[in-house]
Amino acid sequence: MAIQVTRTYVGSIQNHQQVCDGLDSLGDSASKIWNVARWTADRVWDEVGKIPNEGSLKSYMKNQACWKDLNAQSSQKVIEELSDAFQSWFDLRHKDSKSNPPGYRKHGDKRPRSTVTFKADGFKHDPENNRVRLSKGSNLKEHFSDFILCEYQTRPDVDLSEVESVQNVRAVWNGDEWELHFVCKVSLETNDSAGDKVAGIDLGIKNIATVAFSDEYVLYPGNSLKQDKHYFTRAEYDTEGENGPSERLMWARRKLAERETHFYHTLTDTIITECAERGVGTLAVSWPEDVRDSDWGKTGNKKLHTWAFDRIYQYLEYKGKIRGVEVLKENEWDTSKTCSRCGDDTKGNRKHRGLYVCSSCGLVGNADCNGAENMRQKITPSPHGEDRSNGCVAQPSVHLFDSESGCFAPREQVVS
Repeated sequence: MAIQVTRTYVGSIQNHQQVCDGLDSLGDSASKIWNVARWTADRVWDEVGKIPNEGSLKSYMKNQACWKDLNAQSSQKVIEELSDAFQSWFDLRHKDSKSNPPGYRKHGDKRPRSTVTFKADGFKHDPENNRVRLSKGSNLKEHFSDFILCEYQTRPDVDLSEVESVQNVRAVWNGDEWELHFVCKVSLETNDSAGDKVAGIDLGIKNIATVAFSDEYVLYPGNSLKQDKHYFTRAEYDTEGENGPSERLMWARRKLAERETHFYHTLTDTIITECAERGVGTLAVSWPEDVRDSDWGKTGNKKLHTWAFDRIYQYLEYKGKIRGVEVLKENEWDTSKTCSRCGDDTKGNRKHRGLYVCSSCGLVGNADCNGAENMRQKITPSPHGEDRSNGCVAQPSVHLFDSESGCFAPREQVVS
């Protein structure tokens, strides 16, 4: 059986010198459309106390001169991105009243090069010759059939002529040069069930994932994510000025997003591969129901807002389908305080962040391992009474992310 998934493939532009000026113009136009729409939203906000919705902004912007700098669908995409940014800000304001709304794309007198998205009628793809034709808006055309023709090169293992369809193409400034991102629909053959065993996952902020197999627990800490956020957030603070984000700041945000995406893909690949090799056919993932509505205080809310539990679940789900592992979303209610050996649910059993001590049966172990085991037992037919020694729960294996190799390895194998 085959399933359809979305993949994004990056292509380097081989004729960059010939097309960079044209792409610069498009990137500048995307920033201009954003800024005009942002200014308009600001005026409406001052007048009526509300931000205009996406449809109203599009209707207004269609009458502005800058709208025709880009293909119509590309201009619409800029407004959609602005509306998404406002929505994210609205969601964050409930937890952090000092959060800032989306800013202007401007640094001094210069606008940064914004990403330009070309939808169906904005590009024409020639995968046999590794070329893609990108549309210009009527304002930037020198003649009716004017366009930008990019010659690209993807990784050796990627052949875009074999994908089902290219959904859209994005021209992205990576801080040094332009590159193309092809968003594609791909059909992948799925395997039969990997086995009849069950594993459970406890998702967290410090330990991003803790996996309970039938005979072992594995922790995946998020240390490298924390280091990246510290470094690139500092880069943002050091470069942001009164006139909005600089190109250096935009570079820092892109790099952080890329590294986070790589981390989560590698993490979920590793977990699903481990499940397949161990004969695990069912994986129960903790799902923190309504956790976004909780109030954890100013610092806690910021951590909560960036907790990517939903993203991890989505990656696990589609990767599991390919490898024959069924990934189930299970409510994690009470799993952190319930003893995985005897079922005692005394709240005080969880002594602090990493320690669990059962007041009934004396189990002493890692709190995340206990939670992951409870997730596993939501699926297993005999939820309690299995042999769970203190040593097994208290001393799990720890797999760390190695930035140099870009993969996870047991702690003792990672070279610092």
